[in-house]
Amino acid sequence: MDSTSGPALYPLHRCKTLHLVRHAQGHHNVAAEKNHDEYMSEDYFDAALTPLGWQQVDNLHKHVLACGLLKKIELVIVSPLMRTMQTAVGVFGGGDCTDGVDIHPLMSANAGDSDRSAISSLNCPPFISVELCRELLGVHPCDRRRSITQYQRLFPAIDFSPIENNEDVLWKADIREKNEEVIERGIKFLNWILTREEKEIAVVSHSGFLYRTLSAFGNDCHPSVKSEITNQ
Repeated sequence: MDSTSGPALYPLHRCKTLHLVRHAQGHHNVAAEKNHDEYMSEDYFDAALTPLGWQQVDNLHKHVLACGLLKKIELVIVSPLMRTMQTAVGVFGGGDCTDGVDIHPLMSANAGDSDRSAISSLNCPPFISVELCRELLGVHPCDRRRSITQYQRLFPAIDFSPIENNEDVLWKADIREKNEEVIERGIKFLNWILTREEKEIAVVSHSGFLYRTLSAFGNDCHPSVKSEITNQ
């Protein structure tokens, strides 16, 4: 991003390792596969994960434990929506809470009607929620968030301090964010990450946001590499 010809993949002395994770399957994904118009339904406001989505989370959690990645990650950044936070704490959290341990859990029991036990914040990296990595804003109720006050009760150990407004002032019922606006937001997000001290960071976000953000990169690479960067 130091390149004057546009965003570059290699900011040289400011390099960090980012592990980009798209949330697991949400109820809105299942509905929209059958009928795309379901994205407009209030039934899927701030959609939570499906049972299959939680299986995907459990599988990835086992993987990050087995390969030692969980010990390397210094920070988890997550979009403030139910499906992304459920994915983040399930994958990178400390597992089920232990009785007698007086510490805020990453997720309260049954958050988002998940029928899941509380997830511990022990022996895992800190979690911070940032609005810059949200899904495309506007029109689709599944992409509208709840109040931060509600989320703080459901995800007590996630740091929501970077979010300025309790209510969702970014989502508009009649205006869908344009691709170029998402790209601009994505680059702003990556520039913010570069201000962080952590070198190895996990980001749990959304396919639309990640695809459009990454599309701004790789123009200095072979076309096959560029294709892999933006492959959903």
